[in-house]
Amino acid sequence: MKFIAEINVMPHKSLLDPQGKAVSSSMTNINLSEIKNVRIGKHISLEIEAQTKEIASKKVNEACEKMLCNQIMESFEFKLEKI
Repeated sequence: MKFIAEINVMPHKSLLDPQGKAVSSSMTNINLSEIKNVRIGKHISLEIEAQTKEIASKKVNEACEKMLCNQIMESFEFKLEKI
């Protein structure tokens, strides 16, 4: 079976997000001062072939832990759907 994983990687809430802070500060310059506390992360989409959804989930989790996410500074979550 084929699955698609939609992964979101974000900086830990306890850490400073310099990109998000810069964007937050710039919002007033474009008349969007009501937007605050921007956090910037990354979105990753991948396809995986596995016999079951559980196996696919384990593989995606392993990919996130080993390569796609720096767990010292980031956290991840993902949705997995059969395609």
